[in-house]
Amino acid sequence: MTDEVWKRDEVQSPCIKTCVIEPDSRLCIGCKRSIEEITGWSRMTPDDRAAIMADLPERRIAQKRRGGRSARLRDG
Repeated sequence: MTDEVWKRDEVQSPCIKTCVIEPDSRLCIGCKRSIEEITGWSRMTPDDRAAIMADLPERRIAQKRRGGRSARLRDG
């Protein structure tokens, strides 16, 4: 018996425990996954998860910020 910790060779979840779905994009504001991707994550193949992980940086760029000072100035 060894003292090594068991590790799976799988893509980890991008969840950062900020789970709120943005209504316009329908993506989580924390991890940028869709509800379908979040609920199906544990059943996906490692390749499917890796493909989603590779797409997440682009989703972060594409998702517009809402509110804040500029919105108040524009709408005010």
